[in-house]
Amino acid sequence: MDEEYLRIRQKLKDDFVHYAAKCLTIRSDEGFKKLVLNQEQLYLHNLLEDQRRKTGRVRAIIVKGRQIGCSTYIEGRYYWRSTHSLGSRAFILTHDVEATNNLFDMVQRYHEHCPQVVRPTIEASNAKELIFAGLDSGYKVGTAGNQNVGRSSTIQLLHGSEVAFWPHAAEHAKGILQAVPNVPGTEIILESTANGNGNYFHEQWQLAISGESDFIGIYIPWFWKKSYSLPIGKDFILTDEEKELVNLYNLSLENIHWRRKKILEFTTAGRDGTKSFMQEYPCNAVEAFQTTGEDNFITPHEVMKARLGEAEPYGKLIVGVDPARFGDDKTSIYRRRGRVAYNPQSYKKKDTMEVTGIVHRIIIDEQPDKVVIDIGGLGAGIYDRLCELGHKEILMDFNGGATPLDQKKYFNKRAEVWGLMKEWLLDTPCKIPDNDSLHADLCGIKYRYDSNTRLVLEKKEDMKKRGIKSPDEGDALAMTFAVPNSALNNSRAIQDNKIAKDMMSNYRHIDRLKRNAYER
Repeated sequence: MDEEYLRIRQKLKDDFVHYAAKCLTIRSDEGFKKLVLNQEQLYLHNLLEDQRRKTGRVRAIIVKGRQIGCSTYIEGRYYWRSTHSLGSRAFILTHDVEATNNLFDMVQRYHEHCPQVVRPTIEASNAKELIFAGLDSGYKVGTAGNQNVGRSSTIQLLHGSEVAFWPHAAEHAKGILQAVPNVPGTEIILESTANGNGNYFHEQWQLAISGESDFIGIYIPWFWKKSYSLPIGKDFILTDEEKELVNLYNLSLENIHWRRKKILEFTTAGRDGTKSFMQEYPCNAVEAFQTTGEDNFITPHEVMKARLGEAEPYGKLIVGVDPARFGDDKTSIYRRRGRVAYNPQSYKKKDTMEVTGIVHRIIIDEQPDKVVIDIGGLGAGIYDRLCELGHKEILMDFNGGATPLDQKKYFNKRAEVWGLMKEWLLDTPCKIPDNDSLHADLCGIKYRYDSNTRLVLEKKEDMKKRGIKSPDEGDALAMTFAVPNSALNNSRAIQDNKIAKDMMSNYRHIDRLKRNAYER
């Protein structure tokens, strides 16, 4: 082999983007063509490769619109991996037989059209399996209708397709997902359009975006796909809703026209076409999991405006602290200055003294004007200890069940702070961190009005019954709205004066010790 040949082969082995464009063939509307990664696929590839470089493994869960090209990319990636390494077994698990057959046909097409110089010899081939001679590598497929599928296998590369529609997802989590060893070089990629909330796929998505699992959460929007557009005429006029979508997501008029046509297709048999479109072609990941929409207190688009908003922090610094120690909840901390919320912190399984230390450090380093602490459960001990440390003047205890300031409008204090937070979000511009976990928290709560037309928010226990995790980040941010303006006037001045007095007392004490030592 000459050096040029070796260089070419090494490039094909190391660079999937290059390999796909040279060696992988797909079927398209125009016939067969090479797999040149599009915007969506390149975005996915870069995120997976970044994780692989950092951890040695790939663990990803993907929320997407329909026919974005994820499966095409994943099957190509796994064909590349399994034909360039020893003992690399790939497994595709789909939600139904037709999907299984389609994806395996894609793999066979990759193999049949692969250039002979890089195509391995087949040792065994049937309707569900493709084994490469001399490598002990290959492909196998299965359907999620079988609870025990893949359970006894050893798998290095697992692709879970349309996971939200797996009929036995919990069993597969205990079975086939455990067949992938937790070692470098292995990959698990779970992808799906959404299918409501409270199911296995939604649960795993929540864990991924909150940083509570090894998986990274990846969202791919429908409007990145170039073919999701239609030509417009001269009389094409946008509705107010469509204007908002154009501004939020930088959609083209052709995207909007395509969206209109799809909504009309979905508006059949009494279905709400707009809501059906949101599930099949979501503009953001939170929207994907909302199948009803009308009874969520804060909408995904309202939050997206704040994620993309531009505002400058000004005024008093207020810190909200929502402590938690046990179970699935987490301690969350948020800061807010005027129109900007920033620098969130979240912790799992921190005890009273650990959280106290974290908040104490924030007070010393950042000198907030008010720190609001939820005193339910763990929070009471944190509040008391911080008072002992000399911070009583800038602390404010929060009890969500307490009487609100505006008793005619809100059922309790929790409803009041969330109501004020929603008003803040709607009064643009404002700015919140650009992250999916806060977005999900803010949009997860349902609401109603009682007989006195007061706002009542859904209880956390009821949210958990629906499969929605506790909105810890949302609660921490909402608590920054618990502070009336009158409470901010002198809190920092009082605190600073007390610190100054303490420091002067310490200096006098040290001076006395020095004089006593000198006299002795």
